[in-house]
Amino acid sequence: MGYNFTEVRSMENIKEEMLEKKLWVVAGVTAKKDRYGYKIWKKLKEHGYETYGVNPNYNEIEGEKIYHSVKDLPKKVDVLDMVVRPNIALKTLEEAKEADIEYIWFQPGSYNDEVIEKAKELGFKILYNDCVYATLRQKE
Repeated sequence: MGYNFTEVRSMENIKEEMLEKKLWVVAGVTAKKDRYGYKIWKKLKEHGYETYGVNPNYNEIEGEKIYHSVKDLPKKVDVLDMVVRPNIALKTLEEAKEADIEYIWFQPGSYNDEVIEKAKELGFKILYNDCVYATLRQKE
């Protein structure tokens, strides 16, 4: 999956827009502290983002409510960070559209061509081939 210079510049602009947003949800959050679903969720919180977690296998992590779907969130969020397999990401896109989420950050391994095409088709502002965890660590 290649992209041209204009797409790279556009993704940098979208990345900055995303980082300015304060309401995030991490799809694929986990209680396993060595996994990126956990690390990203915690890092966003450490950097002052109001961050929700979505994973149908959990009801809570560290005393915080975990939602089974982005449709179940108590308020509208700005950015959905995908830390799930591409087949799960594909299903989550429809829920994200229903929840009126504007931005989606696809972590490495969470997307394929089909997922990216579907996200574009649904009108999301997207970022992929980048990691929010690494980005936030660089700002520390």
